[in-house]
Amino acid sequence: MIIGLTGRNCAGKGEVARVLVDAGFEYLSLSDELRRELKARGQPESREALIELGTSIRRELGPDILARRVATRFTPGLNQVVDSIRHPFEVMYLRSLGNFFLVLVDAPLEIRFQRALARGRVGDALTLEAFKSAEEQELSPSDPFAQQLLRTFELADFVIVNDCDIETLRQRVKDIFVLICAKLERPDWDHYFMAIADVVASRSSCVKRRVAAVIVKDKRIITTGYNGTPRGITNCNEGGCKRCLSLTPSGTGLDECLCSHAEENAIVQAAYHGVSLKGATLYTTFSPCVICTKMIVNAGISEVVFRSLYSLSTTAMELLSEGKVVVRQI
Repeated sequence: MIIGLTGRNCAGKGEVARVLVDAGFEYLSLSDELRRELKARGQPESREALIELGTSIRRELGPDILARRVATRFTPGLNQVVDSIRHPFEVMYLRSLGNFFLVLVDAPLEIRFQRALARGRVGDALTLEAFKSAEEQELSPSDPFAQQLLRTFELADFVIVNDCDIETLRQRVKDIFVLICAKLERPDWDHYFMAIADVVASRSSCVKRRVAAVIVKDKRIITTGYNGTPRGITNCNEGGCKRCLSLTPSGTGLDECLCSHAEENAIVQAAYHGVSLKGATLYTTFSPCVICTKMIVNAGISEVVFRSLYSLSTTAMELLSEGKVVVRQI
């Protein structure tokens, strides 16, 4: 999951992030992206410099550029906490990655001002009035490429009010985390196995198209197959199938094609290893041809799930129906 943090100055985003990092989250910050850029340009760091650079870089490279940059640093398989989100387009990009949740961290003005004083950072306001005035100027500037905090706050999925001691804050973070976990999305079984088929298809050597089949029984993968020349024969893309390399029009010269289809390879692999396919479900990225359909029926496969329709599929579909094979397209 990706938990994004946004909030007003000194609201306590860093403390919220620390709770998540202690629990194994990977920490990243959009402000750190700006700090790297300032360092690369040889410019001194200040709050004003960060805000000004953020505006210019969004205008030059797009309003979601910081989110896109930070996403390249994600470690696959880890949960991430992304700090300092300040623009709606940053939220939109991170949300497009899936399982993203924006948490707004807030606290009363007086409490945040006292935290700023305790922090003692150079350039921070020294009076409550100055602190409030500076904040109002930052919240919603007219420049659409500047940080848009108020609009970003409106996109929050959850709010944590940090007006308490550290132990109470930690408990509030844990409570929000439980709510987030309940909202995590996972693919259903159909899309799960079809996504695996996409990976299998990447092994295809056929230059005409890449197709894959995954045969499943009781939600367990029995066998996989992708299209290409037979075992031990020169790969199609290396010259093994002259028909495919000659850019022969689709649907013609099929009797000269040396490539085995994905469904065919998956079924043959099961036979090679002595595994029954009776009652199994076959997932394929393209609907089967007539030859593969005959093998599907004779192998006892009970269901075919496909994504794209093969152009020469009318007879195959009729045969699957007559053979009592359930067919679904996703």
